Amino acid sequence: MASTTMAGFGSLAVDENRPPTRQSSGKICKVCGDEIGHKEDGALFVACHVCGFPVCRPCYEYERSEGTQCCPQCNTRYKRLKGCPRVAGDEEDNSDKDDFDDEFQTKNRKDDSDRQHENGDYNNQQWHPNGQAFSVAGSTAGKDFEGDKEIYGSAEWKERVEKWKVRQEKRGLMSNDDGGNDQAEEDDYLMAEARQPLWRKVPIPSSLINPYRIVIVLRFIILVFFLRFRILTPAYDAYPLWLISVICEVWFAFSWILDQFPKWLPITRETYLDRLSLRFEREGEPNQLGSVDVFVSTVDPLKEPPIITANTVLSILAVDYPVEKVTCYVSDDGASMLLFDALSETAEFARRWVPFCKKHNVEPRAPEFYFSEKIDYLKDKVHPSFVKERRAMKREYEEFKVRINALVAKAQKKPEEGWVMQDGTPWPGNITRDHPGMIQVYLGSAGALDVDGKELPRLVYVSREKRPGYQHHKKAGAENALVRVSAVLSNAPFILNLDCDHYINNSKALREAMCFLMDPQFGKKLCYVQFPQRFDGIDRHDRYANRNVVFFDINMLGLDGLQGPVYVGTGCVFNRQALYGYDPPVSEKRPKMTCDCWPSWCCCCCGGSRKKSKKKGEKKGLLGGLLYTKKKKMMGKNYVRKGSAPVFDLEEIEEGLEGYEELEKSSLMSQKNFEKRFGQSPVFIASTLMENGGLPEGTNTTSLIKEAIHVISCGYEEKTEWGKEIGWIYGSVTEDILTGFKMHCRGWKSVYCVPKRPAFKGSAPINLSDRLHQVLRWALGSVEIFLSRHCPLWYGYGGKLKRLERLAYINTIVYPFTSIPLLAYCTIPAVCLLTGKFIIPTLNNFTSVWFLALFLSIIATGVLELRWSGVSIQDWWRNEQFWVIGGVSAHLFAVFQGLLKVLAGVDTNFTVTAKAADDTEFGELYLFKWTTLLIPPTTLIILNMVGVVAGVSDAINNGYGSWGPLFGKLFFAFWVILHLYPFLKGLMGRQNRTPTIVVLWSILLASIFSLIWVRIDPFLPKHTGPVLKQCGVEC
Repeated sequence: MASTTMAGFGSLAVDENRPPTRQSSGKICKVCGDEIGHKEDGALFVACHVCGFPVCRPCYEYERSEGTQCCPQCNTRYKRLKGCPRVAGDEEDNSDKDDFDDEFQTKNRKDDSDRQHENGDYNNQQWHPNGQAFSVAGSTAGKDFEGDKEIYGSAEWKERVEKWKVRQEKRGLMSNDDGGNDQAEEDDYLMAEARQPLWRKVPIPSSLINPYRIVIVLRFIILVFFLRFRILTPAYDAYPLWLISVICEVWFAFSWILDQFPKWLPITRETYLDRLSLRFEREGEPNQLGSVDVFVSTVDPLKEPPIITANTVLSILAVDYPVEKVTCYVSDDGASMLLFDALSETAEFARRWVPFCKKHNVEPRAPEFYFSEKIDYLKDKVHPSFVKERRAMKREYEEFKVRINALVAKAQKKPEEGWVMQDGTPWPGNITRDHPGMIQVYLGSAGALDVDGKELPRLVYVSREKRPGYQHHKKAGAENALVRVSAVLSNAPFILNLDCDHYINNSKALREAMCFLMDPQFGKKLCYVQFPQRFDGIDRHDRYANRNVVFFDINMLGLDGLQGPVYVGTGCVFNRQALYGYDPPVSEKRPKMTCDCWPSWCCCCCGGSRKKSKKKGEKKGLLGGLLYTKKKKMMGKNYVRKGSAPVFDLEEIEEGLEGYEELEKSSLMSQKNFEKRFGQSPVFIASTLMENGGLPEGTNTTSLIKEAIHVISCGYEEKTEWGKEIGWIYGSVTEDILTGFKMHCRGWKSVYCVPKRPAFKGSAPINLSDRLHQVLRWALGSVEIFLSRHCPLWYGYGGKLKRLERLAYINTIVYPFTSIPLLAYCTIPAVCLLTGKFIIPTLNNFTSVWFLALFLSIIATGVLELRWSGVSIQDWWRNEQFWVIGGVSAHLFAVFQGLLKVLAGVDTNFTVTAKAADDTEFGELYLFKWTTLLIPPTTLIILNMVGVVAGVSDAINNGYGSWGPLFGKLFFAFWVILHLYPFLKGLMGRQNRTPTIVVLWSILLASIFSLIWVRIDPFLPKHTGPVLKQCGVEC
């Protein structure tokens, strides 16, 4: 198939001078990654003589003075070795008197709270009971690092060094004479600071979380007794209503368990960006921070305004990160010349915007949102020319907006002959669903520089090939195309994906993620770092819960304490190797401890079996060859993942097979299966084998561009595992849930990072119809997953998914089905009021206790949840209201639409059309759009209002005796009306005008339902004898 390479590829820039990976011939410390070193007598340094866990001398001394004083592997207390300082708790040993003069007596450790107050960077470590190292603060790495003092002011720097000196003097590790070398002291401080962890866990205080857990257990017990009472005491006069209500309540209890228990272990995390710089950005050496490829996806620039996409791109180009390590890829799935020209204008404006942001350190670095902020923009600004340059930049941005608006106006009417580029050639994407692949590089090391002559990050436009008859898989397919293109052109080890309307609000967001992903031990097991979604342009009251605060600030923190948060589709930094379907590295198992206090004959059976199994293992290793230990690297596949050795031609693999045993040869031959797994691209396959990223030496720019065009062809994924085991997973419109779920099933972990300044911000639909349509799409994706082979109810049980994590994933795909019992439960109060029946029989004092206890436990759970999470009661209440609104509308339609789509193959769409708009602030909030999703909740409101009127009228007619039973019915009816109140406000709009069609359909359905019920009335006793009529004669 024909493919087209756009003009201007000469500006492609690839980073060929990447710092080499540090190799070591000696034994490596498992804590910091440095060489262990030798003792004075030339023997290898051994910290623990029980298990021999490899630890270098600085880590050993640091653990004895600052940590738990125990071995990370066997949890045995470290003994003091010759020449090491004595610490509190050491036993007196006469054999060590010869080096007593070289030791320093240290004081007892202070309380953790005092130490944290004195030095906020100190983090205590805890060890898991099973003996495996589990650092609350993250693992430490590096010991010979020199930091860059310029990251602090001179006064702050001196203050930090002085505090460190005071602490060392208190511990007896430094003399307080003034004649020392200040530079050496600063170097010592930097060494100590660089060895500190890059992050730490901040557990929720026990005073907040323990009462919360107790109430959860009590609520569960109360719920069991409440359901027992409801099942054993039926209401015989309203048996159908009672049966429906009990079924609904059992389902609600099951749904609550799925939602509640994954929040059992919530945690928060804290990062240290200064330590990241000290460790990986050493003065005089190449920057060792990991490279990042940023993906921005867009489809239709007329629906997703180019000015919004341009702001997202500008915030990426101006991020606080080394420019040679950032590449921005923009996916245009609509092949629009409008976006192509808009990116060209954006690249030109970035030459002035990026240096302005970095010179004055402005936040956020998206110009539209920076200039619209209603804050004091002069705060903390000391540069004399700031005001003048800001005014000039604002004027240039307004001119830039005018040029973008002109492009949008021009694109409204497409010429009959199609779009033509500036050089006179036809635009290849004139036919949206039938066009070749296109790539254009705008910026880079060999391209345009900024106005100060400095390099800019690379900006690459990508539009994958589309042809009729091929399945393109929407956003998931576009993201997978970007994975392959980026692997060929830049191959960064980490990937950040953003929606086109989500800009970088915190310029240090990438550094926040690197604190986790570049951790020497924990980072290797991370598949992604997920950031919360924050939004601009939402009304103060957040009428339709657009901020989703309860999910992002409660549920996600709970998941972070398990195996990690779910992937939410944007604002996520991935480990590229996890996207390739590899398993995480397996931790070394702790060797079995043997007891030498018993005679050897006592353990002969066990010992013999161990030796026997060991011999078998050795024999198996000889037969298995060099690659036996890597054969089970992927789920169910025998694939091999090698190091960073470049592989270009797969035929070369066969040439090196001579001299190997038969099974070794078969293991190496299995590498040819990479073509079936990853596709027919040797260059891309070579990139997948480079765990640390980067491009192989000797690459040619022209050949890379040609290969990049090849990997985005529409037929490339055929007969491969793309979308099945690799990349973004296909099969649902919510591809994010599936992708994260597959990674967690393989054993990967994820992290939830919540910096003080939100990392990313986006826009959300704030009017009722668009919000319901968005929720419908999410719910439809969950139904599709439920009906697929990837359903968490039965998928991945042989993997490494934790039980509570599985509960959370089950909740994400089951929640739409709650709409059916919710709709029935919201209808029952109106039916009870209209018929005079009730689902609960007459209560005595004892049974009423269960109702009161359940009600109080629900309130207590909510209050304690708000306490430890910090969520406001208004956000919590808005979430409860929209749970009902979305449940009886969007979720209900999603269930039937998903069943029709998966089982019958009928794809139904609920269209949304605009009716009226308001031009004032938050005018979109009052914008009304007709959609069938509005009918069920409107009908419920009318039904319950009619029921309230009927119930009160009946009580007035029947006297005081009927008021008692009425209050229970009214309570449930008002519960429904209060939860649907925001929907009613959105329905009425600012002008209190409701379209006639909504009122007509709703009143019609409610009236028909009421009349049929009155006519049929199933609760009246049926007469089987003759009908007796009054004769009319007084007898």
